[in-house]
Amino acid sequence: MPFIPHTQAEVAAMLESIGATSCEELFQEIPDALKIKGIDGLGPGLTEMQAWRLMQTLAAQDQSKLNFIGAGCYEHYIPAAVWELATRGEFLTAYTPYQPEASQGTLQVLYEYQSMLAALTAMDVANASLYEGATALSEAILMAIRCTKRASNKRILLPKSVHPFYRQVVKTMTSPQAVELIEVEFDHNGQISKQKLDELAKQEFIALVIPQPNFLGILEDVDFLCDWAHQNGALVIATVNPLAMALLKPPGEWGTNGADFACGEGQSLGVPLASGGPYIGFLCCKREYIRQLPGRIAGVTTDLDGKRGFVLTLQAREQHIRRAKATSNICTNESLLATVNTIYLALMGAKGLKQVAVQCHNNTSYLKEALRTMSKFRLKFDSPFFHELVLEFQKPVAEVLEHLAQQKIQGGFDLSIYYPELGNCVLCCVTETKSKQDLEQFIQALEKC
Repeated sequence: MPFIPHTQAEVAAMLESIGATSCEELFQEIPDALKIKGIDGLGPGLTEMQAWRLMQTLAAQDQSKLNFIGAGCYEHYIPAAVWELATRGEFLTAYTPYQPEASQGTLQVLYEYQSMLAALTAMDVANASLYEGATALSEAILMAIRCTKRASNKRILLPKSVHPFYRQVVKTMTSPQAVELIEVEFDHNGQISKQKLDELAKQEFIALVIPQPNFLGILEDVDFLCDWAHQNGALVIATVNPLAMALLKPPGEWGTNGADFACGEGQSLGVPLASGGPYIGFLCCKREYIRQLPGRIAGVTTDLDGKRGFVLTLQAREQHIRRAKATSNICTNESLLATVNTIYLALMGAKGLKQVAVQCHNNTSYLKEALRTMSKFRLKFDSPFFHELVLEFQKPVAEVLEHLAQQKIQGGFDLSIYYPELGNCVLCCVTETKSKQDLEQFIQALEKC
């Protein structure tokens, strides 16, 4: 990208236009403690090699910390082959496959991606191109409303144990359509309250959202919840961690008839944390609801010569059909991250994916047992879990996390911000990336809090 300098007059004109007195004023929101006074070694002009060496030196100061934060975005090991293949020019620059004759590679990847997600969730069909997990859940809710066609009923049971960020996005996306989101509390075990469900059974509602595992890392009684919703004439929307599905019962097999929709975040399948994105959402459903599935669906067919070919089978998004008939205004392209998910799943296979999930659970179990005897905090819940635990401390969470940060440990997610009723609680995550040495280091740091 070319460097285009601005003259002092141009800078002054821009500052005047936005009402700022100086360039420094633009960064006044940044705390002084995070600002540097200057960069040693940065002279009036450096050669390319000198600049490169200086940047290496500065980058070395940004040391990584031992990470125990999860909360919807998870640190997993990504095989080198994943991004080595995904960043090939054929994939990296691919866009929407409007012309199938020129987009067979992209269409095949999407087809394989959809097939793998459908198999992983035990659902009939999966789509491609959703922004991230929160958007996927929002689209699943809107899809459920379209499928029921009850104009007088737009009530959705949305448990409080669903990711708070997801709930915020759902509220934003559904409020213009007068959707009523009914919050369902969790009980002392951290699971959806069955007592609250009994009270809500007297009302009419369209769907129940079931997280698995939920935001607190706890496994829900999905068979009971799925059957309860269907017995009350409602649809079931599963929001799941796809990696956990390699170890747990998939949504398509919940209860007697399985979930109607399954959605979630695909970041754990080969996508790095990357400071918060870009990520990719997925959405699956039963065959009878396929016409209301947003995004696009790639399919396989046979050409005039009898050879296998790939096409866009369903394109119910607003760029392809009349806006009034579109199922969604989803119009971005997540093909690169879908490619990453596909390569990761293909490399790992069913056996490898299950091994990763088992290692995550084993590491978390090791930490849980080690923490049971410590007196400065306690495990808030003792329910079945996947790879996250809730720890309750005797002091403010901010103090605990700051103490851990000073020891180069990112200790977890402060739950008190979104769940005041949980008090001084931290959500800690353990994945397959943590060694026994890492876990012992974390335990010793916690003992000193």
